[in-house]
Amino acid sequence: MAQEQSYDIPLHDIKPIVEVQEYSLYYFLGIASIAALLIIALGYLIYKYFQKRNAFNLRKEHFRLLNSLDLKKTKESAYLISSLGATFKDDSPRHQEMYENLTNRLEEYKYKKDVNEFSRETLGYIELYKEMIDV
Repeated sequence: MAQEQSYDIPLHDIKPIVEVQEYSLYYFLGIASIAALLIIALGYLIYKYFQKRNAFNLRKEHFRLLNSLDLKKTKESAYLISSLGATFKDDSPRHQEMYENLTNRLEEYKYKKDVNEFSRETLGYIELYKEMIDV
């Protein structure tokens, strides 16, 4: 006769097996999702920084064009100063007044076939207007 072995023998000094709750997967997924959100947020901020840095700025472009004008070409310069300077006229009442004064002085250099070079006074007003501009 074969002796049957019983595996339900009570063991002395050994505690029964208990189920241990394992949360490490949840901790890992939580940390990974927070890290992914931080990386996405950082990427978005870097993207916005470069996008803003490379954005076209009309005021800067008009200021650059005003400073690069060839004032020897009087008629062309008078038209360009009037059109480009209008970008900055609404900055303050002082800018508005200066722009109107400057356009009145430039009237004599427009609408004629042949015009003289800018007078020293007009050149002074043009330079003063350029110095007033904040970009």
